[in-house]
Amino acid sequence: MQTSKLSSKSQVALPKTVREALGVRPGDTIVYEIEGDVVRIKRLDPYDAAFHRTLSNTLGEWASDEDEEAFRDL
Repeated sequence: MQTSKLSSKSQVALPKTVREALGVRPGDTIVYEIEGDVVRIKRLDPYDAAFHRTLSNTLGEWASDEDEEAFRDL
């Protein structure tokens, strides 16, 4: 079992064994999956991050009041 302490700024350093297991390096994006009191951490593939960012920018066209009304019952 690995442990870390929470800093006064609510930061945690990942132990070397955890970084190696995740394959993370400085600058990588980490994803937190929360289920109840269990949190899983994963490395987010940079390609996926760019894809999700681009996809998010295109979804605004579906956010009108007319769309809400048309798709309310789905």
